[in-house]
Amino acid sequence: MVSKKIELMVGFFVALGIAALLMLALKVADSGLSGNSETYQLYAKFDNIGGLKVRSAIKVGGVVVGRVSNISLDAEDYTPVVTLDIYSQYDNFSEATSVSILTAGLLGEQYIGLLPGFIDESVDTLIPGDYIDDTKPALVLEELIGQFLFSQGNDE
Repeated sequence: MVSKKIELMVGFFVALGIAALLMLALKVADSGLSGNSETYQLYAKFDNIGGLKVRSAIKVGGVVVGRVSNISLDAEDYTPVVTLDIYSQYDNFSEATSVSILTAGLLGEQYIGLLPGFIDESVDTLIPGDYIDDTKPALVLEELIGQFLFSQGNDE
């Protein structure tokens, strides 16, 4: 009888440990069990997206306002087109908004940084399906190091 009680308690603690590890993994991956809120889509064309991935964060001043939902190539000019899913509560970005690909830390993951433009009567707000015109591509660390090394070699 005592052995069954001990086995039941061990099984309970093992199940609790697995549930805790699952919750930790979901928290680290930043994907909850519940669905995200309503979103609308904006698009941006970049010359270079670096290591940007689907589900990368879209941030304004460090606050996550959406996620990257798709990355594809434009059929006409073969430039990367990034689909931005913006949470519908943030629906007041103007057409003067700029978007850039930034890196979290020196070798961290890449995310989209939105810099909201001014809001004025003369500037319209972005509506779902609009393209953001002002884009800044990702900085590729290898290219920067190569430029630095080659510029040092030319000085001699």
